[in-house]
Amino acid sequence: MKLRKTLLPLGALALAGLVIASSRKTARKPQVAHPLPATPDPSQPLDVLIVGAGLSGIGAARHLLDKCPGKRFELLEGRQAIGGTWDLFRYPGVRSDSDVYTLGYSFKPWTGQKSIADGPDIRQYIQEAADEAGITGRIRFGHRVKKAEWSSAEQCWTVTAEHRTEGGPPSTVTLRTRFLFLCSGYYSYEEGYRPEFPNEQAFGGQIVHPQFWPEDLDYVGKNVVVIGSGATAVTLVPALAQKAAHVTMLQRSPSYIAVQPLVDQTALKLRGRLPARAAHRVIRWRNILSSMFYYNVARQAPRLFREQLLKDAAGHLGDTFDARHFTPTYKPWDQRVCAVPDGDLFRAVREGQASVVTDTIEAFTPNGLRLTGGQELPADIVVTATGLKMNVLGDIAFTVDGQPVDPAHALVYKGMMLSGVPNCAYTFGYVNAAWTLKAELTQDYVCRLLRYMDRRGYGSVLPEADPSLEQRPLLGFNSGYVTRSAALLPKQGSRKPWQVHQNYLQDKATIQFSPLDDGVLKFTPAHTTAQP
Repeated sequence: MKLRKTLLPLGALALAGLVIASSRKTARKPQVAHPLPATPDPSQPLDVLIVGAGLSGIGAARHLLDKCPGKRFELLEGRQAIGGTWDLFRYPGVRSDSDVYTLGYSFKPWTGQKSIADGPDIRQYIQEAADEAGITGRIRFGHRVKKAEWSSAEQCWTVTAEHRTEGGPPSTVTLRTRFLFLCSGYYSYEEGYRPEFPNEQAFGGQIVHPQFWPEDLDYVGKNVVVIGSGATAVTLVPALAQKAAHVTMLQRSPSYIAVQPLVDQTALKLRGRLPARAAHRVIRWRNILSSMFYYNVARQAPRLFREQLLKDAAGHLGDTFDARHFTPTYKPWDQRVCAVPDGDLFRAVREGQASVVTDTIEAFTPNGLRLTGGQELPADIVVTATGLKMNVLGDIAFTVDGQPVDPAHALVYKGMMLSGVPNCAYTFGYVNAAWTLKAELTQDYVCRLLRYMDRRGYGSVLPEADPSLEQRPLLGFNSGYVTRSAALLPKQGSRKPWQVHQNYLQDKATIQFSPLDDGVLKFTPAHTTAQP
């Protein structure tokens, strides 16, 4: 049985989803458009300021509308469009590497046919979610946050943003907010990771980074070399191979690759038999539990997992299979496992449209690349799918009562707040599952926290770390973009609630149902009369 087929009975997983879903005491509210608030009084601080209008930011806004009605909030988005990652990345074939039923929102059923969705479809899905809930009108586009200054005396953040309009000079905008919610992702939009290679200037062709793909790039009938072996590379190669003369994926070391169905037939059947929301809930829970099961197999029986992936690859590649190109030196899920829908990468290699080469670059040449092993790769275009550059808290300069905040010396509370930083939360998703799963837990928690503070008359909340806590790396993950940024990232602690889990069910219990006043959060009464 192929690894992509569940090893647990589908009926049991679907039943689990139904049981969990039906345990809710009240039915989910129907999706309705929320009216825009009256023009806010600029002399009064916002209740919440959301930074980012991508998948996380729109989800955060929707949670506030549903669970904290009456809260005054806005969104600041540095770019001129909704969508975040899914609006930025425009390279051929861009798609999710998580199934869209878990990558999508719990409150908005996915109605597309594909389970591994294309980037434009995801962008449209996010846009629809914003429009349907009346969120779009609350977004200030072209506002890039530069500074955030907390005043304990005022129990308020002063946020400074650079506002850019198309064709106009930048201006400075200042806003005040009682709570700051960062939903701007974890990597730089302005700069990707781009190592310099020997003798690049000698190359007579074009060098392109996927994060900044030229709209007019013509690769039809040309030889293309894609440097890299991660999710971007395995997506690009089969997409480019449809029109290029030949595409070579040049990897320094292999990644684990798992075949997944492009269209989930079981999900389509459930959608045909159940109401849309019920079907979405069942499919979502089935996929959550299934992915957790496979992750646990990979971590507890890595040899079995590796052998099955290689068996799947060999079955798709036939005589072209060479194990050394698909056998990493690390264990499964030490780095993220790449998904290839319906084995499209393998099909391109099998049919001769693409090839995989494992070697290092000695130098660029006028007509391509010369490898350490002596091979010459002809190239008209070289694509540097070499990774992302992480940023920390959106590269915002934070101060608390005039003192600069160094995130590298802070501890992470429940994977969403920083020690020593009041009234601030940030969204950081999973590395082994869909980003949105953790994002929605964080959004639920923030709404619960805000309601609790209102009821008790609190004006600020601050996670206080015990000095005896042992500090550990934020992520137990050795992907290049993580290891390159390890020294800049906040740390997790040696015990709860300072630990960062990669387990949705564990987080659900810890984040959604644990008491708010846990002895770690320090609450301070509001300096003015609390809201009723």
